Amino acid sequence: MLVGERMTHPVITVEPDTPVQEALNMMRRENVRRMPVTDSAGHLVGIVAERDLLHASPSDATSLSVWELNYLLSKIVVKEVMTKDVVTITEDTLLETAARIMADRKIGGIPVMRDSKVVGIMTETDLFKIFLEILGARKAGVRLTVMVPNKPGELAQITKAIFDLGGNIIAMGTFLGEDTESTELTIKVEDVDAEALRGAIEPMVSRVIDVRDTLSA
Repeated sequence: MLVGERMTHPVITVEPDTPVQEALNMMRRENVRRMPVTDSAGHLVGIVAERDLLHASPSDATSLSVWELNYLLSKIVVKEVMTKDVVTITEDTLLETAARIMADRKIGGIPVMRDSKVVGIMTETDLFKIFLEILGARKAGVRLTVMVPNKPGELAQITKAIFDLGGNIIAMGTFLGEDTESTELTIKVEDVDAEALRGAIEPMVSRVIDVRDTLSA
């Protein structure tokens, strides 16, 4: 899966000379927490987050009256508080690459570029939605989590056992196990009984961690 398939678009952008309060109002109106900053030609020049706008203040505010402070705040513009060194990705970037960049750099959103123009943004919310999709969190079924040996053929045995029960796998995810020799596997299955699924799978895995019926949401 590629970024272009799951990014947020069209993207809400803001210009460098937009007053901070106006940009903050725009974020609240559009229900976003960060916006790429683009110039009049549509080229990316920075990115601004809600926290940048909320923390904006005149440099010498200690001796100012409320009216003077509000006046100076109205003069602060986006380009004074934005991040100028922006990490970007393209539409054909792998989703896991985008997620790794965001996690490693501790950033909540990355502009998606096509040539020199911003065509979308990948945010932590987009990644949360993908995580829900991978695990079938919005679908009803039996959710099975097991620890399996990290060797060829284990997954094939499990999926065959589910098929023999008449179950249909609607979601699956693999995660790091307890060590390099194991893998934690989570499967969402429909059209099976939870205890029947446990009984069929238990003999062929290292450990059954959890089995439960879940409802759609």
